[in-house]
Amino acid sequence: MHNNRLLRKVIRVIHHQFWLRRSYQTRAMLIILFLLLICRLLPYLAPIRASQLKQDEQALEFTDRNGLPLGTLLTRNQDHTAVVPLEVISPHFIQAILAAEDGRFYQHGTLEMRAIARSFIQAIKAKKIVSGASTITMQLARMLEPAPRNLSAKAKEVWLSWRLSAGMTKDEILEAYINRLPMGGNIYGVEAASRIYFAIPAGELNLAQSSLLAAIPNNPNYLNPYEGWESLKRRQRYVLERMIEDGYITPLQAQRAYEEEIALQPRQQGIIAAPHFLFWVANQLPKGQSSPIQTTLDRSLQQFVETQVQEIVKTLAHLNVTQAAALVLDNSTGEVLTYVGSVDYFSEAQLGRNDGVQALRQPGSTLKPFLYQLALEKKLLRPHNILADVPTHYPIPGAKIYSPTDYSETFAGPVRVRIALANSLNVPAVRVLEKVGVSAFLERLQQLGFTHLNQNPEYYGLGLTLGSGEVSLWEIARAYRIMALQGQVSPLVTTLNHNHNQESQEGWESIINSYSPSPTPQLLSQNPETWSLIANILSDRYARAKAFGVDSILNLPFPAAVKTGTSSNFRDTWTVGFTTDYTVATWVGNFNGEPMQQVSGVMGAAHLWNRIMLRLHEENLPQPLPVPEGMVLRPICAISGLKPTPACPSVVQEYFYREDLREYETKVDTFYELIPGESPQYRLNLPPEYNQWLARQQQSNHLPLTLRILSPRDGDYFLLTEGKNSQEQRLMFQVSEVSNQPVEWRLNGETLAVNTSSFFWQLRPGVWTLEVRVGKMKDQVQFQVELAQPKLNHQGFSVISHQ
Repeated sequence: MHNNRLLRKVIRVIHHQFWLRRSYQTRAMLIILFLLLICRLLPYLAPIRASQLKQDEQALEFTDRNGLPLGTLLTRNQDHTAVVPLEVISPHFIQAILAAEDGRFYQHGTLEMRAIARSFIQAIKAKKIVSGASTITMQLARMLEPAPRNLSAKAKEVWLSWRLSAGMTKDEILEAYINRLPMGGNIYGVEAASRIYFAIPAGELNLAQSSLLAAIPNNPNYLNPYEGWESLKRRQRYVLERMIEDGYITPLQAQRAYEEEIALQPRQQGIIAAPHFLFWVANQLPKGQSSPIQTTLDRSLQQFVETQVQEIVKTLAHLNVTQAAALVLDNSTGEVLTYVGSVDYFSEAQLGRNDGVQALRQPGSTLKPFLYQLALEKKLLRPHNILADVPTHYPIPGAKIYSPTDYSETFAGPVRVRIALANSLNVPAVRVLEKVGVSAFLERLQQLGFTHLNQNPEYYGLGLTLGSGEVSLWEIARAYRIMALQGQVSPLVTTLNHNHNQESQEGWESIINSYSPSPTPQLLSQNPETWSLIANILSDRYARAKAFGVDSILNLPFPAAVKTGTSSNFRDTWTVGFTTDYTVATWVGNFNGEPMQQVSGVMGAAHLWNRIMLRLHEENLPQPLPVPEGMVLRPICAISGLKPTPACPSVVQEYFYREDLREYETKVDTFYELIPGESPQYRLNLPPEYNQWLARQQQSNHLPLTLRILSPRDGDYFLLTEGKNSQEQRLMFQVSEVSNQPVEWRLNGETLAVNTSSFFWQLRPGVWTLEVRVGKMKDQVQFQVELAQPKLNHQGFSVISHQ
């Protein structure tokens, strides 16, 4: 009896606890279901409508300055996209993409639960993800907001998919998806792919073409038709098999489609010329821009330069050169005539889409002319000044001693400004920068439009003039055009019928405003004679003979100023220059930053510059470059820059400011001392800063078994003035003393009756070949003597010593 009561009590307690727990579970389940329902209904409070995903990019047609077509861009950026309604797309493609990506798209909801379950089971069995379960809606969500493949990103993808489904119909989702499909390279959407690969609209795609295009989105880089054809054909077979399974086609139709020969269009993708330029211009156009757009390019010249870029790179390929770029400007109008950004825009393997015109690179020595111009403008430097190219050391706070060296890793001793700049000597340039100040030079470069040099002066230091910053070919060309215009500032122009797509004068004023307390658009032209002098130096083939020779690739059959540049470790080579008509800037290097094999500016970019310049002037030769107005020519001793005395063996002409002429007359050369005797000799007395350099020179001049003509130098050029004292117009012939053997001199093949290591020769007009023999050793140089005209009007001028 007692046990029965106890049993009933236990049963009541168990029954009570069971229903209590069941109540808790029910509540929990109801809460969870309620939360899930809220989550599922929330997207309907923030739906995404089809109008919000509208792609309003319109195709842009471009022509050159003469109305010749350059190409059509499907969008303004570097992605090709064209948007079309779903109803105009070929049914074959719609069936193919559904079969390949989401066969039950119209039957399931936002998520495909069967696919999720299948993917989950396969992953458990294989212990890795075997297949995805993304529906077309989920794929569209991923296209709209790309994110890494992780749990958090997947949750966001599902949420965005629900919002899409809440605001769009199935057809609208499919249309948005098809117009965004990645189709290889920079091509997006079936319409763009159809036009680029097959040159037909998407509405005309047949079964073979449709199944091929539907295969690409699975792996658009690997299945690119131009580079992965075999892999693409394997994927096409898969697409066709899925279409058979879904009942769209028969096996016979699939086999015929697979075997059908499909011809691809060339890679140009609707672009005839200048792809980098077209995309760059399109990016600056306002939305809704009408076309065609007439650009400033000359298609014939553009295609010529594109060919030359390819030829130059092909020639230098064995020296690890893979890329080049070029820009041509019309000086008078500022119009861009040629814009070549790479060897082949459509070569992904060579990073061809990189734009070498706009890319930032170290400019090497191409900025030096602007430093010398600024120093001349500030009167910190005179054209006849001498700069010491000797070993120099600068203590840098927190760093090692800075010891600049020249490209040749030698030192030239005392050099004139003209020689230092023309031969791109580094040590003199650093000395000039030290006088000018890094801050002042940086400010001037920014005024010239080098907007990417935006660090503080300490960041660049004294290396700024040697190329420690980064600039673009566009900026360099623009600055050299300012030099060609003697400091006048005006915008560059890229289109002829759209004023908004050119650099505005207000833009230039804004740049100048930023760096000058008293801005004016003509700020840089207040001293036009200094710009003309720099151009004069850069056009002087004899001045640059020491580094480049008299007959180098830089020399043209007409007046042209030119400067080369080579960045550290031969990563970039530049050549930029101008005539009175055009400015041409060229670059040769590698987009991946790899150094070339000892390729300097004159070896790489200079050849491209030379070819372009010759083409530009093949019909009309340019006018002479303007001479420095307000300046006068006077003879100077080549090594001291002072008025020559009879002891000076090398006399040249150089420009002077008129206010410096009185000092010129009173300060005569002190570097040379005449030693009386039967055979006139001279002693060279250089300042103490040259002692170390002189010691090295003496050692090198007396190396055993070495014979070298010390004076004149190969390529020297002399002026002979009529009526002048003949004793003042003599040239010293001097050879290094290597032994006590007899010295035999020959001039143009005729033996001179002189047996000495040095003597003076009376100047006579002509081109002379001087040869010296000592035993079995010999050396030879060539120099020129020209009769000076009463009124000099030369663009280049004479030099004696190219140190």
